[in-house]
Amino acid sequence: MIIYPILSRLNEWWKGVVAAYGLPPEFVPAGQMVVNGVLIAGFIAALVLFLIWLTRKVSAHIQQRFGPMRVGWHGAVQTVADALKLVQKEDTTPRGCDRPVFNIAPFLAFAPTVVAFVVIPFGDGAIVRDLNIGVLFLFAVTTINVIAIIAGGWASGSKYSLLGGFRSAAQLVSYEVPLVLSALGVIMLAGSMRLGAIVDAQSRVWFVAYQPLAFVIYVIAATAEVNRTPFDIPEAEQELVAGFNVEYSGMKFAMFFLAEFANMFLVSAIAATLFLGGWRGPWLPGEFWFLGKSFAIVLLLMFFRWTYPRLRVDQLMTFAWKFLLPLAFLNLIITGLIVVLI
Repeated sequence: MIIYPILSRLNEWWKGVVAAYGLPPEFVPAGQMVVNGVLIAGFIAALVLFLIWLTRKVSAHIQQRFGPMRVGWHGAVQTVADALKLVQKEDTTPRGCDRPVFNIAPFLAFAPTVVAFVVIPFGDGAIVRDLNIGVLFLFAVTTINVIAIIAGGWASGSKYSLLGGFRSAAQLVSYEVPLVLSALGVIMLAGSMRLGAIVDAQSRVWFVAYQPLAFVIYVIAATAEVNRTPFDIPEAEQELVAGFNVEYSGMKFAMFFLAEFANMFLVSAIAATLFLGGWRGPWLPGEFWFLGKSFAIVLLLMFFRWTYPRLRVDQLMTFAWKFLLPLAFLNLIITGLIVVLI
């Protein structure tokens, strides 16, 4: 990907600036972190614009409609126009809200997504930091999203927002358990939590061949983790108007929207890395294979949204604790026996 050569050149340029002006060496990693963060945030913003357009087109074709067509080629610039509209909207703050928490919640929702992209391997060497605890880092960072949703729902001072926040807390905590357990089988097979090592371990056979049950559990739990239909009860428009973010407007609302679509691609990229061989594939560049596999999972999540009805709260919790969790433990036990005995 073009972003990584740009990152390397900017980092080298910053090293030269620090050396030329005689600045303390501590300025080198600090400046590099700023550069990396800005470029990754820009990449995520462009990615989300494309995903929103893709969602509209996919949903339209499933329902035998055209979708956006007028602004740009096949409505390609419609999302940009919507983003400009959101930027110009008035930033309102409801009376009686907890103002500091209300204002920081949207940033708290988007920031963990930017941090998580640091360890995603888009290709051979196309990774900002290949941590030896990469999988643990990903799951630790992405769980911060539930705090942002609860904070936004509670601080809004609205019963609809509060109910959406409570629903989100129950849902995300419940589905986080089978999600992590589904990844443990992959870690046992690869013998490492480093994402680069997990991809290297799939040089001959993708782990989805050894872990089909874990892959299914991961996709279902990840759908719930990013609040996508049929697990979108924290945002249920028919019941809660818009859920935890009903009191937000303008760019604050847009940041929750950015985080939701960016997280959809993030969980798809993690699935491609853990189960589908990451960037590995014949003939074409690794970045092409990685993006192709990730967008295949994204399309699967979009098909879920426009195919299945929303679950009730009791059905959602029952499905997590009485169905997914036992299956995740069963898969983990079988994988452990295979690793030890075979």
